[in-house]
Amino acid sequence: MTTELCLEELERCRKSSIGPAFVALVGDQYGPCPVPSVIEEKEWEALRVPLTARPRDLELVARRFRRDENAVPPTYVLQAAGDVEAPGPEEATLTSVLRSGAQEAWRLGLISQEQCQRHHRSVMEWEIERGLLSSADGQRGATVFLREIRDLHKHILDDCALRMVDRLADGCLDTDAQNLLRELKGRIADAHPRALKTHCLPWSRDLVNPKNKAHARYLRELGEQFAARANHQVLEHLRELELARQDLAWLYQEIRHHLAQSAEAAGTFCGRRELLAQLGQRLRRDDGQPHAPLVLFGPPGVGKSALMCKLAEQMPGLLGHKTVTVLRLLGTSQMSSDARGLLRSLCFQVCLAYGLPPPPAQVLEAQARLGQFLHRLLHTVSCRNFESLVLLLDSVDDLDSVRGSGRVPWLPRRCPPKVHLILSACSGQRGALDAVRRTVTDPESYWEVRPLSGDQGQEMIQLLLEAARRTLSPMQKDLLWASLPECGHPGRLRLAFEEARKWASFTVPAPLASTAEEATHQLCARLEQTHGQLLVAHVLGYIVCSRHGLSEAELKDVLSLDDEVLQVVYRDWTPPSKELLRFPPLLWVRLRRDLGHCLARRPVDGFTLLAIAHRQLAEVIWARYLSGPEKAKRHGVLADFFSGAWSQGTKKLITLPLVGKPLNLDRKVAPQPLWFSDTVANLRKLRELPHHLLHSGRLEELKQEVLGSMSWICCRGISGGIEGLLDDFDMCAPHVDSPEVGLVREALQLCRPAVELRGLDRSILYTELLARLHFFAASHPALVGQLCQQAQSWFRVCPHPVLVPLTGFLQPPGGPLQAVLTGCHKGITAMAWSLEEKLLVVGTQDGIVAVWDMEEQQVTHMLTGHTGEVRCVKVFAEGILAISASKDHTLRLWNLLSGQEKFAIWDGGSKNSSEPQIWNLHVDEMNKIVYSASGSKINAWNLETAELIFRLLGDASDPWMSTAVLVSQNRLLTVSKGGEVTLWNSATGSLQGKHRLSSVKEETPTCAVSVQKQGKLVTGFSNGSISLVSSEGDRLLEKLPDAVGFLVVSEDESLLAAGFGRSVRIFLADSQDFHRFMATDLEHEDMVETAVFGAENNLIVTGSRDALIQVWSLSEQGTLLDILEGVGAPVSLLVRGGALVASASRQSSSFKVWDLTYTQKSRASAPFLDRTGLTAVSHNGSYIYFPKIGDKNKVTIWDVAEGEEQDSLDTSNEVKCLEVAEQAKLLFTGLVSGTVLVFPLDSRQDVMCIPPPEACKAINCMSLSKNEDRLAIAYDNIVLVLDISPGDPYPVIDGPTYTFYTQLPETIARVAVLADHRVVYGMTNGDLFLYECANSKVFPLEAHRSRVTCVEVSHKEELAVSGSEEALLCLWDLQVCKWKFEMSYTSSFCRGIQCACFSKDDKYVYVGLKDRSIVVWSVLDGTLLAFQFVHAVVNRIIPTSNGFIAPTRHGYLIRERFHCPSSRASQQDPLKNFKKAVWIVKSRQKEELAAETPQDLTSKTGQGNKSKSNKHSQVCLLV
Repeated sequence: MTTELCLEELERCRKSSIGPAFVALVGDQYGPCPVPSVIEEKEWEALRVPLTARPRDLELVARRFRRDENAVPPTYVLQAAGDVEAPGPEEATLTSVLRSGAQEAWRLGLISQEQCQRHHRSVMEWEIERGLLSSADGQRGATVFLREIRDLHKHILDDCALRMVDRLADGCLDTDAQNLLRELKGRIADAHPRALKTHCLPWSRDLVNPKNKAHARYLRELGEQFAARANHQVLEHLRELELARQDLAWLYQEIRHHLAQSAEAAGTFCGRRELLAQLGQRLRRDDGQPHAPLVLFGPPGVGKSALMCKLAEQMPGLLGHKTVTVLRLLGTSQMSSDARGLLRSLCFQVCLAYGLPPPPAQVLEAQARLGQFLHRLLHTVSCRNFESLVLLLDSVDDLDSVRGSGRVPWLPRRCPPKVHLILSACSGQRGALDAVRRTVTDPESYWEVRPLSGDQGQEMIQLLLEAARRTLSPMQKDLLWASLPECGHPGRLRLAFEEARKWASFTVPAPLASTAEEATHQLCARLEQTHGQLLVAHVLGYIVCSRHGLSEAELKDVLSLDDEVLQVVYRDWTPPSKELLRFPPLLWVRLRRDLGHCLARRPVDGFTLLAIAHRQLAEVIWARYLSGPEKAKRHGVLADFFSGAWSQGTKKLITLPLVGKPLNLDRKVAPQPLWFSDTVANLRKLRELPHHLLHSGRLEELKQEVLGSMSWICCRGISGGIEGLLDDFDMCAPHVDSPEVGLVREALQLCRPAVELRGLDRSILYTELLARLHFFAASHPALVGQLCQQAQSWFRVCPHPVLVPLTGFLQPPGGPLQAVLTGCHKGITAMAWSLEEKLLVVGTQDGIVAVWDMEEQQVTHMLTGHTGEVRCVKVFAEGILAISASKDHTLRLWNLLSGQEKFAIWDGGSKNSSEPQIWNLHVDEMNKIVYSASGSKINAWNLETAELIFRLLGDASDPWMSTAVLVSQNRLLTVSKGGEVTLWNSATGSLQGKHRLSSVKEETPTCAVSVQKQGKLVTGFSNGSISLVSSEGDRLLEKLPDAVGFLVVSEDESLLAAGFGRSVRIFLADSQDFHRFMATDLEHEDMVETAVFGAENNLIVTGSRDALIQVWSLSEQGTLLDILEGVGAPVSLLVRGGALVASASRQSSSFKVWDLTYTQKSRASAPFLDRTGLTAVSHNGSYIYFPKIGDKNKVTIWDVAEGEEQDSLDTSNEVKCLEVAEQAKLLFTGLVSGTVLVFPLDSRQDVMCIPPPEACKAINCMSLSKNEDRLAIAYDNIVLVLDISPGDPYPVIDGPTYTFYTQLPETIARVAVLADHRVVYGMTNGDLFLYECANSKVFPLEAHRSRVTCVEVSHKEELAVSGSEEALLCLWDLQVCKWKFEMSYTSSFCRGIQCACFSKDDKYVYVGLKDRSIVVWSVLDGTLLAFQFVHAVVNRIIPTSNGFIAPTRHGYLIRERFHCPSSRASQQDPLKNFKKAVWIVKSRQKEELAAETPQDLTSKTGQGNKSKSNKHSQVCLLV
């Protein structure tokens, strides 16, 4: 048996090792020849022939071998030696008899030479034959170390030499063995010379003495060569694996795994013919129409997996030979164990099968997007009329996400034509079937898998026996069937087969258990009897306690740490070493062999892990071995192992029975670093350690080593993605009583946009967490403070340039933002909440209606059908139904729970895109009518039958601009472009009257909203009028100064908001009318697009074209509570559901969800509320100045440390720009009137005034020189240059010293001034100039292609930098008036440059981009050094001694240090993770050198290079 185990281990090593798989140490002994454990019948008969002449030998062989007729064909099985004679001599005699008999039988031609040689082979030759000579892989992973002793044959008969060679029983030399050894060495040398490593030693009488120098040198060289050979084999195999990982090798491995499992399961399938036929009929019926997925369900072990595999096998015959079948046996591999991996593999396989583009990188970042992509992919397959697609997902119970949450949010509720989805799930208490039922609601979709009949059960066991080449005697069959009365449970039958296959024909078996549970307990009892109760309990306990399973190496290491197991193992003998203690591996090999089919092997993270194959057995193990404290003990040892607590030579105390005193021994277990190399993470530790620390109750260690470790968080995030990291926090948070864990988890959630933009690397994760958690470092030092300190420590030693946060400046946890979600679709055009079902319905530009589950933040349905933009979405029927209207002139009614389209209505319009489409929907639930309105018609449809009730056609020359259904009056009311009001009966469509508007003349309606309680339609007009229109007439409510952009009413219709231009006006309802609610309007800095009232009418949220969302308090008369950043595009949609508000834009596929209740909570840091971008900073970032909200004639002074307004300055006119002279302690405020007011920072009551050169000219921009001794003030085409000199008590401002006109039609956009009165200014059309005031000379610089957005001068005033809207940055040499570098950064997100500045030492340029990021360029060579996404537009950047400070549109002050190692040899590409981004640097010097010819070089000294001139003649008029 030991020989067979060794050969089995060789095969296992060859399959699983990534390096050395077989190592042989061959000396001068051939070794003993084992007695074969089994002899086949024909060979036995051949051996009997020569043995008949030797009765004594024949009797010995007949006694030791017994015929087993249950084998097919029959065999003779070796029996254990009796007690009569000592087994040693008898074994030798038996071996000799069989060898002589085989030799004689071969000579007689009764057996082959190969059969004869089997009786002469030693254990060593069997192993070398299996591991090297007959291996299909040849010498891969194999090494044979051969020791040759020179002149050994001369001393072969010496006593010391005989100990090194084979000897007979009488002590003489075994020449036959020596000859066989010589032949074996020759075969190795001939077949695999590269695997042979020979060591020659000189003969010595004490050669085997370790003190012999030659022998010691040989051992040392052998060890070194072994290590070198092993390293080489490992690295070579890793290189092969790396090549295999490229392209889609991982996918092919996954497919092969499931196909192999399927072939094995389908091989012994029997019965179920009727069920298979019914399923095939159902699949053929559904192939041409939309349908629900099919779900097979039944108790565990009933045969669902085998049925699914058989279905997959038969699919080409059912739906056509070109049918694409995708099978996943969930939980049998890592990728099929979690939803994200499953969706990824499904999407890639389907795309590959149909030749479609694979999912882009952005989709792979998040499970929600993968689910959406799969939905769209299934519809693409259906619409393109490809071959049928069948997805079979077996055992949904084994998906981690389903076990954890009981939800399947990615599961399609309906399948399109030619696409089929078949699932299987266990009925019972596990919850997966209930989760599927919540998604797939059609009762006809569920097919119960019932147990087999008694005859089918017998047929199954017969098939299994035939596959194993076994049979049973009639008596054994009777016993087996008696133990399984009418049992058709395949799981139980499989257990019975595993017992019965071990029966020999001469075995008298014990009765079998009658139930599956009893059978598994019986199996455990048999294992305990053979291997010991404690070993079995601990081994099986470790396997089921593991999160994903354990590799064999891990299990042996874990057992070597288990003191209880080791004390039992070493109860009767002492360990072989005094320095280390290990669990004997042979004990595990024997137990594993007896476990057999009970163990499943699953590929996970590049390892093959062992798991319990049968759910019933796992449940019995939990009940039998893991009750009470035993569970925590098993998890504790596993936690010790995966934490590496006892690795790297750390010794552990143990008291062994025979020793009696504590021993401190090294257990030699594998080390557990987080990273094996710079790029290879320890995935096993990352997945297992949190699980075991949690379940062993070591919560403090969990907080410190996992949840509170930046190294852990970073490694887990980089290797497993942000979702895997969040899953770990979600797993631990309910059990860890710590608010800090929630803060970290929410901070990680807020990191998602940056991760999706740039990918996940160390600097991004460290920056995001530090900039969000720094707010809480002092108040939560134990975990959050520790994380911040770890992040700062990492930044100090970061090997590449990086921006280091010094304070918190990103939105902290606990703020209003709940989620940023991105769909696989175009911009969002309509939204509606289903509060009852916690769903958000989103309509898009490409005609998709996406249904989001806001609890799971997953798309549950991608509703397709519309071919044009979705214009309106209405949710009704208690949140279950929704109706959508599209530009394609259709209405579609959807069930939001099932995802089923109930009907589609063509509204009768033409396909001419210029014809007005549906722009309004109204659902009358009471009367079951839906009204759709456009400029030319109104339709009323029955909600149940989709029948047209009536259609009203309008006048194309005077189209309807607004429509209302006044339910209380049973009326339809329309207002036309020309001001005609028409009334109809809303039930019949009969005309009830017409009249013209009396309150508004010569204005066009722009928007409207109905007020049902008052029975009126509030209508807004193009010149600012708001009119209340009813059946009795109309009345002017208000005359606004600008066109009315939108009108919204609160839920209870008590408040009305009207948007016009950049403002929103609020009205309060009374019994029959509205009146103005507040004296002041709510103002934005850009056009207001939309608004929504809060749940209790105490708030209003407004969104504008500049992507800002503002939250106002109505209970405090319009106080601005907060300014929120949208999705980086105009805020065109705001919809409220309870306390949540969703914001979206037509220009973005992303949307944000905000929680309005945050306004009632205390915040970590109050941001300053500026929306103008006109900010100035003083006292090294202690104070921020910006125009006061609601009164731009004042400047707010914000105390950053206190987070509150400290004071305000009255400017008596609207502020246009602000500048601070930090050294001079002055604040310069440029006003719309053209005046500059100068406020001393230390005495704000004293004000200096700089009058404008001309009346009523607004200031465009201002600039101070670097020494703060010059001030430039720029108007449209005039620049004033003033001198600032020291004075008492305040500096003196003289001048203007110079005034000049640009004489250009374009206006000045940006200006910078130097100490020598030179001025650099950029224009709105991109032109750029340098003007020398002292000489009245202008030097045109090469123009930008768009508006100049920033101009900055270096601190030494030798260089300047200019930026523009096309994201081009130019670095200028002011001595020669030429650019040195043109630096452009473009990405799919970039929208130009906002601001820039030089570092204090002029080595770097810090640039703020309009895409909400900051980049750092090198002045020396133009290299892009660093990139950081800061989630908000930066208003300006102010350099500090080692970095910069920068106020943002979020209201936070960025304070960062730029860390740039002196050697950038290890610098990484800052854009390496960008999907679509590029940076280009042009160097003038390099371009000129490349363009020069030999003639150019000779003439270069005589002439200079001409720069490209601007398109205008450059004339400046000095005044």
